[in-house]
Amino acid sequence: MAELVDAPDSKSGHFGGVGSIPSTPTKLMKLLRYLYNWTLSKAEHKYSSWILCIVSFTESSFFPIPPDILMIPMIIAKRTKAWTYAFICTFASVIGGAIGYAIGYFFYNSIGILIIETYHLTNSFNTFENYYKEYGILIILGAGFTPFPFKFITIASGVFGLNIFLFLFTAFIARGLRFYLLAGLLFIFGEKIKFFINKYFNFLAILFFILLTGSVLLIKLF
Repeated sequence: MAELVDAPDSKSGHFGGVGSIPSTPTKLMKLLRYLYNWTLSKAEHKYSSWILCIVSFTESSFFPIPPDILMIPMIIAKRTKAWTYAFICTFASVIGGAIGYAIGYFFYNSIGILIIETYHLTNSFNTFENYYKEYGILIILGAGFTPFPFKFITIASGVFGLNIFLFLFTAFIARGLRFYLLAGLLFIFGEKIKFFINKYFNFLAILFFILLTGSVLLIKLF
């Protein structure tokens, strides 16, 4: 396995094992590494908190990139703001979730269905109602804490008419646990985690996409 996924060279930034990895995955890894390094370098930019807020807000309704990808390098670069960044992610994500709820409740047949179709989950959404009515709160908690596409749940909550206050409360708990736990780990083990990410970046990127894909497949199994 080590021959298939090599760590980037610390000086050149190029990947080892020429010929071991197809060109497209290699380019993807280089892109992710570039974005990680770029975010790390911009973490102290005066608008970085606003960017984090916008990503957290939009990810809960339609944007595909989770805010963790921004929050992790930002906290690594400035650990003293870990709790501030966790609050921004939590608050903006819940407000964005309310927008997703509104899309599901008022505009599913126009906007909501387009978002669901983008992720190729239309059939899964149509068979999801029975599970949601029985396990709605647990599903929100699970989706808010894991790589499960949270936008799917926020829209579903509106479509199926879950009590809005119960939805917001549960979403706040789930997202808060996720972002504050991550912030706490980064605050305590910041340098060690930074070293770990730099050393095993390729593996972590692959693992993230496996978890994300697995979450989508789990929805389809339902």
